[in-house]
Amino acid sequence: MVLAAALAVTGCGAAGGDSASSADKAATPGAENARSDAAGSVASGAGGAKSTNPSKATGTSVPAGSHIIRTASLTLQVKDVPKALDSARTAAVDAGGYVGNETTTRDGGGRERTRAVLRVPTDHYDAVLSSLEGTGKVVERTAKAEDVTDQVVDVESRVKSQRVSVARVRELMDRATKLSDVVALEGELSTRESDLDALLAQQASLKDRTSLATITLSLSETPPKEAAKKSDTPGFVDALTGGWDAFVTMLRWIAVVFGVVLPFLLSAGLLLALWLRLARTGRPRRPGTQAAPASAGSLPVAPPVREEGGDED
Repeated sequence: MVLAAALAVTGCGAAGGDSASSADKAATPGAENARSDAAGSVASGAGGAKSTNPSKATGTSVPAGSHIIRTASLTLQVKDVPKALDSARTAAVDAGGYVGNETTTRDGGGRERTRAVLRVPTDHYDAVLSSLEGTGKVVERTAKAEDVTDQVVDVESRVKSQRVSVARVRELMDRATKLSDVVALEGELSTRESDLDALLAQQASLKDRTSLATITLSLSETPPKEAAKKSDTPGFVDALTGGWDAFVTMLRWIAVVFGVVLPFLLSAGLLLALWLRLARTGRPRRPGTQAAPASAGSLPVAPPVREEGGDED
């Protein structure tokens, strides 16, 4: 008897869910139209927000009764990353929000990079986003709006129906007298309470995501500008520096070329010296007589002079 009643409770719970949904629709005859208008306005707003154009955020009117999940991603270049992060924290706290996660790193050049997730009320979403854009140079900006009104209404209706179903099973357990009936009803009650907890968790998640917007902020230091870019017209010092650099570069290239050619020059010099030596050794001597060398201390003897005509006898 009790088990049959439990089955009847199951049918009543399902019927209660359908009647609750019908009652909600009857109580809000313009809800469907409102949701359609909200979806249209959010779609048009999201289409413009997805662009990376770093323009100032503009407020969008959300119809009453609509539930919108709003998220944004903002990348900025700032002069002082810690100071900009403090300003972002202050803006989020003043708006009634908080900072979720923070991550700080340094790149190869020693420049600091920070990523922070800000949660702010949806009513102050546009104001906080605009204030953040004014703290530095906007590199990239994306925004998204998702209409979850139908999902919120559906979860609320299911939560109400499940609560009624759980209450009825508990009433049956109070009336049960047989142990077998109590065990069966406890199993049914455990299943329905588990389903109710899952619906409540889903409802809490939707409430958190629709009441607080999420802004992912990325901050990086502005890269230093080169000194040459500060002046458009080069001066005497710039010309002198450029000429000296060109001269040093030329000397370096000359040294490189000399280093490349030096082994070939040395090899050519050795071959030339060897050839000259061989040429001198193999040259034939010219024919002729050589005078005997005079003895040491001897004087040269003049040849006799022949007199012309001679003496007469």
